[in-house]
Amino acid sequence: MEPTPNMLKQLLLKNHQDAVLQSHLLFKSPSLSPSLSVGPMADSRERIRGPSRDGREFLTSPRQVLRRLMLLSEGRQYREAAGVVGRLGPSVLRSVIAELPLDLLLEHLPHSAYLLESFFTRLTTLNTTPKPDVPSETVAWQLVRLFSNPHEAGLRQRCTKLLQALVKYEPNLRQTLRERRRSFDNAVQGLGVHGLTTSSSGQLISLHVALKTELQRHVDTYKMAIHKLEELSMVTNNQDPAHSSHQRLLAINYGDIQQRLIDNKTLLTMLDKPILKQLHTLVENLSTRVENDKEVLSCVGQVKRLDAQAHVEKRPAAGLLMNFSRGCEVVLQTMGPESVPPSHLAMSKATVAAGGSSCSDGYHSDDSAIDDGSEIVSLYRNLYTENRADALEALDSLPQLKHAHSLKEKILFSMIVLSFRLCHGMRERKVMEVRQVLNCGLDSSSKTTLALDRAVRHHLHETTDSFPLGEIEQSVFNQVLSTLHEYPCLESCPTLTNYVSACVRLAWRLINQKAPYYLDMDFNLGFLRPEKHERHPQSDRRSDLIKAFLWPALMQNNQCVFKAVVAT
Repeated sequence: MEPTPNMLKQLLLKNHQDAVLQSHLLFKSPSLSPSLSVGPMADSRERIRGPSRDGREFLTSPRQVLRRLMLLSEGRQYREAAGVVGRLGPSVLRSVIAELPLDLLLEHLPHSAYLLESFFTRLTTLNTTPKPDVPSETVAWQLVRLFSNPHEAGLRQRCTKLLQALVKYEPNLRQTLRERRRSFDNAVQGLGVHGLTTSSSGQLISLHVALKTELQRHVDTYKMAIHKLEELSMVTNNQDPAHSSHQRLLAINYGDIQQRLIDNKTLLTMLDKPILKQLHTLVENLSTRVENDKEVLSCVGQVKRLDAQAHVEKRPAAGLLMNFSRGCEVVLQTMGPESVPPSHLAMSKATVAAGGSSCSDGYHSDDSAIDDGSEIVSLYRNLYTENRADALEALDSLPQLKHAHSLKEKILFSMIVLSFRLCHGMRERKVMEVRQVLNCGLDSSSKTTLALDRAVRHHLHETTDSFPLGEIEQSVFNQVLSTLHEYPCLESCPTLTNYVSACVRLAWRLINQKAPYYLDMDFNLGFLRPEKHERHPQSDRRSDLIKAFLWPALMQNNQCVFKAVVAT
């Protein structure tokens, strides 16, 4: 006989009364055994009652916990899933993490940030030993990818707690991100060294043309030297070895010595020409370009592995790397300040109290360095507000440039950028020259070689005011004049020459500081970013779209110390 609705209603009522009676008995007699108080109707009550909504019934089985988390994640109920993770014990948590399909959660970032944060917070709280193998670096790079092209509204706020929990669990991630960001920045800077080079006559030509000309000059010279050696071979070829003995050499007369001197001097004049020594510099330049391109391709390959949808083959490499460098910077900032161990803090205080420095190579990071920094940044500001203004006024007085307002601003902007680029190349070239003179390998990383490099950089820092920079000044001026050859009036503008000298001298001083300064080379005409861009007073304040860069931003340790001036 099938149960009627009335019978089911009575059965449910009976179950409810039994439950109330049981609760009442347990309240009055807590020591009463549950096994004695649960009647036969308990099974039917469990069958009728639905599963608990807080997930407590699954906290003992890793498989069931994982299934529960996946069901909640599919429904985007990440907060409820985080609640389940927050109640897991060490052994269950370890088993769940070992089987967790992390790639699925990473695909749903930033929505799944709450659940991922609960995992890392729980791992840090329990402090299980040994440490579970969690791909925390994969999580960090997924966040870098998101921040490199932020499309989600409020992305930073949604991922802040996740990043803070991540760096607490894996503190070494901060240094990994710093090194990767530095490699991205260096690769972008390396892209800027593939410009024109100066020939022996002072003209700006491509490196390949300069190499061809130089090699042809060597070939012609060596042919002449070989011809001269063939002329001398009648005397020196098949000579009796006894004629070169020590006694015979001491017995030669004045005329033989004079003829030998003439022959050897003729060969030396052919081969030891200053103009032939440029080949070594050109080969070094070529080697630098090869290494820079290898570094760029390596960084782009890393980006491609991180983001398969980046379409790296169709995008400019500089913009791609700058985006990911910016993503690393945002992630590092969102991680919050780095906690200093108490021992390091005490050591730092003791050093300050003793008036000493923790650096052994003469480079300090104390208050005096900060004071010098503020002073030198003021010089950079004055270069824009005073020297640039004077140069712009002088260009306004030239009839050919009277109405070319945009061109005049571009000329002055390119001169300061070229000054920094050429000064940086000069500094690295001087370090390499010292290595060569002392027979140190160009790619050596031994302690002795690194100490030598520090000594050379320290010497360049101490002699910034007296170091000869005429070659760089002339190169900056020549590059601008060769590009704008239809404006010969620029060559006869003394104010512009003084502006170039001021740019080169200050650029040399800035890049040779204890903590070097450098320009932000991100000149993409995107949207104004208040943290690194300052709007020109005569710009359109209703628009945030950058139309032109008037002055580059000055950076130090990946921090903007002087904002770029832009026109909107």
